[in-house]
Amino acid sequence: MQYKYETHCHTKLVSRCGQLDIKELVELYKDAGYSGIVLTDHYSPMTFDLPDFFSKKRAIDHYLRAYREAKKYSDENFTVLLGMELRFHLTVNDYLIYGITEEMLYELPFLLSLYIKKASKIFHEKGCLILQAHPFRDFISRKNHPYLDGTEIYNGKASPEANLNSEKWADEINAAIRISGSDCHRKTGVGLGGIVTDTPVKTNEDLIRILKTGNFKLIKNGTVCE
Repeated sequence: MQYKYETHCHTKLVSRCGQLDIKELVELYKDAGYSGIVLTDHYSPMTFDLPDFFSKKRAIDHYLRAYREAKKYSDENFTVLLGMELRFHLTVNDYLIYGITEEMLYELPFLLSLYIKKASKIFHEKGCLILQAHPFRDFISRKNHPYLDGTEIYNGKASPEANLNSEKWADEINAAIRISGSDCHRKTGVGLGGIVTDTPVKTNEDLIRILKTGNFKLIKNGTVCE
């Protein structure tokens, strides 16, 4: 049996650019035959209201709203994991973080002012993975350094040319981990990307292990690639 997982999706409850509420997002992915999703809502200066910048707890409470709501719709056949699309102050690069937990976010500093070198050290000490999202989006500065574990080579919102360039770039830098994500913000984005595994992903540990070992196939434009 094979299992399909979305690695990059957003909700309107947290990501201002998102258009799907939690229940609809989960139902759409279940209907599309997915076994789970990693919620990677934006964690960026645009995510938070002004009072959030004066209270880390308030900011994290806000950020976790979508994940906590989505967990209500998870069951033995559908997994919901917490992820993040992180953008620091005064930057345009986005980084996908896998392996984070609610407790971790409350323990860590407010992430927006850390920047990639310090954030990478902190997340790696916690056992997380950091990948560059959509590396050929306009204005993105591509990173090839030890702070990152890999890159997204297919993004459902990117053009075919950008995705092809992302794949070529991953080859050039010998990226260790290469993933696909729908970058779903609305109905039309559901199911365009993700990964397919031979074993179910139930926990962060499962996800990290599978990504590190490469025991998965990529979904590109809704098609599983061999």
